[in-house]
Amino acid sequence: MLQPRLATRAVILHDNRLLLVNAYRDPAATLWCAPGGGVEAGASLPDNLAREVHEETGLTIRVGPPCLVNEFHDPDRGFHQVEVFFRCTITAGMLAEGWADPEGIVTRRRFFTQDEVRDLRLKPDSLPRVAWARGFGYDPLELIQPA
Repeated sequence: MLQPRLATRAVILHDNRLLLVNAYRDPAATLWCAPGGGVEAGASLPDNLAREVHEETGLTIRVGPPCLVNEFHDPDRGFHQVEVFFRCTITAGMLAEGWADPEGIVTRRRFFTQDEVRDLRLKPDSLPRVAWARGFGYDPLELIQPA
């Protein structure tokens, strides 16, 4: 198994809707997640998160306090990731159809209502609770597999 990867994710509620992006490059994949990604050494977690959110969505954000720590793994690939989620607010920009993630991973981005989120395949499982009910959460090692 490889060393755990560190990532940051943004919990962005705008007009009581949660911003989510596709989790896998494969257009057939149905898994959604909060925007964000891997941490680059030499930059703070908030700076990494602001960069990742802008790359994936075109939005500029203000990074607030952490609200969730999640661990997941894919035993088939030997992948283990630790994610720190931060409450964030949009300071500039709008979701635009023409926006392209420079890494080509995020191809879908959308705001979802609480009711719509219930019908999604979403990771981590606790994200909706943390997003709308507030508080802080910790998810121990979750199994994740693309579908």
